[in-house]
Amino acid sequence: MMPLRYLILADGDFSPMTSKTANAFIRYHPERVVGVIDRRLAGRTVESILGFGGSIPIVGTMAEGLALGPDAVMIGIAPIGGRLPEDWKAGLLDALDAGCDVWSGLHTFLSDDPQLAARAKERGCTIHDLRRPPPSLPVASGRARHVAPFVILTVGTDCNVGKMTAQLQLTHALNQRGIRTRFVPTGQTGILIEGWGTGVDAVAADFIAGATEELVLKAASDQPDVILVEGQGSLNHPGYSGVTLGLVHGACPDALVLCHQAGRSFIGEYREAEWTAIPPLSAYIEAYELVAGMVHPTRVIGIALNTVDCEDEEARAACEQARDATGLPVNDLVRYGDNSELVDAVEEALQNYRLAREDAGAV
Repeated sequence: MMPLRYLILADGDFSPMTSKTANAFIRYHPERVVGVIDRRLAGRTVESILGFGGSIPIVGTMAEGLALGPDAVMIGIAPIGGRLPEDWKAGLLDALDAGCDVWSGLHTFLSDDPQLAARAKERGCTIHDLRRPPPSLPVASGRARHVAPFVILTVGTDCNVGKMTAQLQLTHALNQRGIRTRFVPTGQTGILIEGWGTGVDAVAADFIAGATEELVLKAASDQPDVILVEGQGSLNHPGYSGVTLGLVHGACPDALVLCHQAGRSFIGEYREAEWTAIPPLSAYIEAYELVAGMVHPTRVIGIALNTVDCEDEEARAACEQARDATGLPVNDLVRYGDNSELVDAVEEALQNYRLAREDAGAV
């Protein structure tokens, strides 16, 4: 079956910082995107806005987008609360009328909308709600502690600092080095890119860790060398810390990679309130290692820095400052690619993990 070709709906919100789902899918699968809808930017290309994506056109209306011949329409943004903008519904009905499936990572399940569901059934289309959790999730029981692969979880100083992107870049780099690596998606964007996973932020609180544990066990069944679990939120985020903690305890990671956006000083959504100032990286390292270690011992082995807003000189200075502050390997895996000290750090940690297992007599 040929891969789907998507029209991405990000009307009024397509930009480097606000359309995370759209941006990530375009970065990793540009050949599968026919266009982006954003009336503010109609007539421009994706490359001119994001700095990647080539000549993918930005159009102003659903009709213009459907004329590009997509197989499906993807919701390309994830606003706070994850609700469908009301004025998008008419466009989605038009997309269903045109025979397009709809893929959505919103917390609002589009397949529960009577009008959209009826139109999809009438036209023989499918609405995919990526955040809808699977049935019968377990309460975590620490089973991920015993998997053979080396498990790494990305953790962050805030939302939207590059936790998924860091893992995808590491997955590519490690596989290129002959280290069998499996990426575990835990959010709607990762699920779109990889084709499997669970959106843990839509799971009932009692089962977040259990859902994460199930994902790690599934990845381990393929017998990779390394499992890279996509992180969510941050431990000190006023809204999303519960998801972060569920991932930390459900994945039982052997190592952590701390992700931070250079220059970000406050938790994103809280308008620079003094009480949401981002503490030093060293404080995050201490906190994550302490909290994770209450279930399974772990350590932060490196810093994945997001320098998207920096010129090259600023980016190099930010990496150097983070190295000096933490004593850890630091790099921007997108800007500097696969040949980075952070990839070397993961490979070294894997070798040490294998030696420790051999000394302990683990199979």
